Amino acid sequence: MSIFITSLNSGSNGNCYYIGNGQEAVLVDVGISCREIEKRILRLGLSMDIVKAIFISHEHADHIRGVVVLARKYKLPVYITPSTLRNSPISLEEDLVRSFTAHQPVTIGGLSVTAFLKFHDASEPHSFIIEGNGVKIGIFTDIGAPCEQLIHYFKQCHAAFLEANYDEEMLEKGRYPFSLKKRITGGNGHLSNKQALDLFITHQPVFMSHLILSHLSKDNNCPQLVYNLFRKHAKKDLNVVVASRFQETSVYTIMKNNVNEPIKGVRFFSKQTAQMTLF
Repeated sequence: MSIFITSLNSGSNGNCYYIGNGQEAVLVDVGISCREIEKRILRLGLSMDIVKAIFISHEHADHIRGVVVLARKYKLPVYITPSTLRNSPISLEEDLVRSFTAHQPVTIGGLSVTAFLKFHDASEPHSFIIEGNGVKIGIFTDIGAPCEQLIHYFKQCHAAFLEANYDEEMLEKGRYPFSLKKRITGGNGHLSNKQALDLFITHQPVFMSHLILSHLSKDNNCPQLVYNLFRKHAKKDLNVVVASRFQETSVYTIMKNNVNEPIKGVRFFSKQTAQMTLF
């Protein structure tokens, strides 16, 4: 039994991650338009028909921009904390709003979604672990610094979307004003390549099969640099992927026994297209 994952978009221009088991799926964050999500889902050979819920990590625009239209069109429940909803500009019908509490699993068919608090400059930011068929997937982005909870859950993951937002030297020498640089590096901003790599080297589980490096800065990072950095420290059979800020990744099949196989009805990218997606 497998779990199927893809990044539909990852970056400051919009974030959206798909996790499904073949019968039902959830989206974590909807920071791109409904139209773009539909186009990308279709290109991948997936279907919106099995998407059963949306989970929102925090209220920043690149995580909620498309949620109202998508939720209304498909009548999808949106799991969002009251504080996040109050501090966001979105307006949802009451019957579509659901709440969640850290460390209390939410069941969506055969999937279980567990949230935990993280360091980020938002009202009540959360990361998520999604479990199904004995497989655990982590969505760990927009994190100012690794904490004990992040380490605890990362060590359980068969696959993870892990933020590698900026290269420290590129940020330091870059054009950003000092105030923004301080916000990014101040403990409630984003994970640097070094912070993410230290977490990966120290705590990667032996059964992890996929690491999807996510939320790269457009100005202060380089996809090829990030890929090379993590590939050098990954075991041979671990698939390192850099999520794109312009298009979807392939669909990846995550199995408990680390054997990756395609599923019927899902179109995987050719080698050439995948390279374009990553870099």
